[in-house]
Amino acid sequence: MPPQTLQTTVHSENSPSLGSLSQRVLFYVGWITVTCLLFLHPVTAFVRYSLSNDNASHLVLIPLIGAWLLYLERDRIFKLLASDSRSAWLFFAAGSALALLAFFAGRHWSALTQLSVYLLGLILLWIAGFAFFFGRLALRGARFPLSFLLLTIPIPDVVLDQSIYLLQKGSAEIAAVLFDWSGVPVLRAGFVFHLAHVNIEVARECSGIRSSLALVILAILVAHFYLGAFWKQAVLVIAGLFVMILKNGVRIVTLTLLASYVDPAFLYGRLHREGGVVFFMLGLLLLAPLLWLLQPGKRKAAAAAVR
Repeated sequence: MPPQTLQTTVHSENSPSLGSLSQRVLFYVGWITVTCLLFLHPVTAFVRYSLSNDNASHLVLIPLIGAWLLYLERDRIFKLLASDSRSAWLFFAAGSALALLAFFAGRHWSALTQLSVYLLGLILLWIAGFAFFFGRLALRGARFPLSFLLLTIPIPDVVLDQSIYLLQKGSAEIAAVLFDWSGVPVLRAGFVFHLAHVNIEVARECSGIRSSLALVILAILVAHFYLGAFWKQAVLVIAGLFVMILKNGVRIVTLTLLASYVDPAFLYGRLHREGGVVFFMLGLLLLAPLLWLLQPGKRKAAAAAVR
């Protein structure tokens, strides 16, 4: 490419029409504020839903994590600045259409479904503003942080109920295998396990949905930062889905054996109510070896250091 052409290309990508990066950031924050005010009722309902629902308590944190990701990767994302009006209009049109759909047709839906459509429309409007104020290259570089915002959308009740059921069933299957390995006599009837001294049921509350969601979100973040290839990221996230069921089965068996052979109060005590953190850390420890195996560069460096 001739020098003059290269110079023209770089100049166009760093178009000063919207000002410096700090000015664009202020404009974008203003855009987010305006859209939140326009969606004030859905945003208020979303915050209320997240703070009052244990299975959705993480949702209000997702936009903050997304902003943190943009800040961490700012040097790469905002290396070249421009304004991509075409992409901005496409996302704006899609977001506006969803908002209008939720407004006019939402009365025939469940409140949660309407809220989910509203939030998807709001996120698309945020992406539209990002494209307009920072340009196509920044939009491409920010694919992960902006896609991560989709986790803000509440899970529909039908999907959530099915997910909880699958976690119940998976946890019960893992618990059955662990009981069999331990040699403890157990009679199983569906989600109920009958031991010599105690009977337990793997209820909905025992599904571990909250810690499971947290583990999957953390696996997504770790995969993004430490694994380059998409297939490696997918392997880690899928492994996270399995580990969250495995650690929940371990928790059920541990509490049951402690209640059966040590003290029945373990089924109702502090370890049962607040011990999720302990088993969450166990899940992270189970994922650590897989993460190490998926990083050949780190393994070679470690081997060289040993030599």
